[in-house]
Parts: sequence; structure tokens; C-alpha cells
Amino acid sequence: QVQLVESGGGSVQAGESLRLSCAVSGVTASSYCMGWFRQAPGKKREGVSALFIYPGGTNVYDVDSIKGRFGISLDNAKTTMYLEMNELAPEDTAMYYCAAGRGYCGNTWSSRADEFPNWGQGTQVTVSS
Repeated sequence: QVQLVESGGGSVQAGESLRLSCAVSGVTASSYCMGWFRQAPGKKREGVSALFIYPGGTNVYDVDSIKGRFGISLDNAKTTMYLEMNELAPEDTAMYYCAAGRGYCGNTWSSRADEFPNWGQGTQVTVSS
């Protein structure tokens, strides 16, 4: 049974940085997509950044709104996934979720949260101007 636990959220001012962590356990598949989503009040849950993890390595997928500011990574043991968030802005305010279990990322991952079977409880990020 896959379990995901997010941590690292908090309240910061615009321009500051945060690093989110996702503790991962129970994954048995050798190739799968795992990433970060966020959801602000009244808005649809959207993908932020993801990794396609396979025996040969990892491929990074991200969205235009965070390119150059956020960085996703995975530790060598594949037990912790990180999201380094730099140059935070008020529009980044949201609940951030770790998700896993989709068999692939591809071009559609960020808009198909429904296809990820495994989710954490989320960690709140609030950015003040």
C-alpha cells in the first residue's frame, strides 16, 4: 500500500523560498509517475512538477508557470521527493499535494489528477506580499 506524507509548508513572504518534502513508502512498481499538485480555494487541482521514475533514471516534467523557480528531485533511495520552491509569489498560495501511482507522466499528467491513485494529505503554502 502506497503512503505519501507531505511536509515543509508554511507562511512566507513574496520572494522567499520553501522546500517541500514527500515521504514515500509502499511503492512496488518499477516505472511510474510521481509529482506535486496544488489547489487554491475555488480552483481546480493542477499539476506543478512531476517525475517519471523508471529503472534507468528519472525524467522531469513541469509546467510553464513554475519553470525557472521550482525544482523537483528524488533522493537516491527513492523514499523522499522534494519540491524546491524559489521566488515565491502570492499566486503560489495553495495546498500542495504529493501524488503517485499513474503509470506514466506524458503530456497530460498535470491536468489528470484523477488518474493518480495515491495522494498525501497536503501541506499548506501561503505567500504574503
